[in-house]
Amino acid sequence: MPRHKSRTLTDLELLIMQILWNHEERSVEEIRENLAKQGRDLALPSVRTMLSILKDKGYVTRRKEGRGHFYRALVPREKARKNILKDLVERAFEGSAMNLVAALVDASMVSEKDLARVKSLIRKYEKEAGQE
Repeated sequence: MPRHKSRTLTDLELLIMQILWNHEERSVEEIRENLAKQGRDLALPSVRTMLSILKDKGYVTRRKEGRGHFYRALVPREKARKNILKDLVERAFEGSAMNLVAALVDASMVSEKDLARVKSLIRKYEKEAGQE
């Protein structure tokens, strides 16, 4: 039975997107080299397949130059992060962002510094919401 399509980015797709976000535009060969430096030594056809999947998902665009293609991200990093978080909250936390936050705090994955920043963000949000 074929594997179901991921609603968001797989680990390898995310790695490729990080390369594109950090470098704006890259050829297949350059992406392959970047992946190899990160311990993911893939053959060029595999990289092309992954880029084709990302193109089909609407995450990248490509342009032809000579015999090769150059890829760039269509989806900004922050939007992709929001999509990943939304998917995670829906699938693992029953649609509740509060359940996600509670799990992070309960698992001691949030430092005191992070908690202070979250409190500051909440105060800022409340202040902005009160001015409307």
